[in-house]
Amino acid sequence: MSSLGLALAPPAKNVVVYRNGDPFCPGRKFVVSQRRFLTFEAFLNEVTKSIQAPLAVRNLYTPRHGHRVAELGDLQDGCQYVAAGFEKFKKLNYLNRGRKELRGTGNSKGLQVSTGGWLFFPTSHRCRSAGSSRAPGCFSCSVFRNGDLLSPPFPLLLPKSTPLPWDVLLATLTEKAALRSGAVNKLCRLDGTRVSGGEELVNGHYYVAVGNEEYKELPYFELLVPQDSVCRTLWYVNCGSAVGG
Repeated sequence: MSSLGLALAPPAKNVVVYRNGDPFCPGRKFVVSQRRFLTFEAFLNEVTKSIQAPLAVRNLYTPRHGHRVAELGDLQDGCQYVAAGFEKFKKLNYLNRGRKELRGTGNSKGLQVSTGGWLFFPTSHRCRSAGSSRAPGCFSCSVFRNGDLLSPPFPLLLPKSTPLPWDVLLATLTEKAALRSGAVNKLCRLDGTRVSGGEELVNGHYYVAVGNEEYKELPYFELLVPQDSVCRTLWYVNCGSAVGG
């Protein structure tokens, strides 16, 4: 009877899930089977954790037309879906990451683009090629992950001329940091004081990306920054090269 039951069980389905309204999300693969997920809610809970959604996932939509998926049986093998909380489906070109269908308005320099409620600022070719805080028209800082003494800091490169909304910067940090605790909710200096806006960021300085948890005071700089980088950092600090300066 058990072998007959296995034979009659629906085959597993492979699906990919994106975060609603997130143009940077690469998508997460899931294998959905009756044995692994007994209910649709159990699957949504797993999606919430796996894609590091800032809020609990309660709805799935088809990526092109935003049709709502009501139950596990509606999932199709090899298809893609968009995970959302209780907010409305946000239409983006989820299936072609890196070539999103951009909607909205741009400023006079064409740097600010709206993508269904998200904003991002394409870095100019000068910033990309230089890749340092001394790149023309750009500034950079380095960001540690809160409580993580195994991963080196990642660079955050931003244009000087265009102000970056704080919530958008936190969204960018969320994607780059990939904290175990989920979304980045605040950015702290190495002494634990909180940064409240982009205008407070200083070129060449180090910061810590923090989620819902408390800031963890650890020797990030001493353990994760090579000695030759220390000299460069001290040079930037002495020059006091601030954002926009």
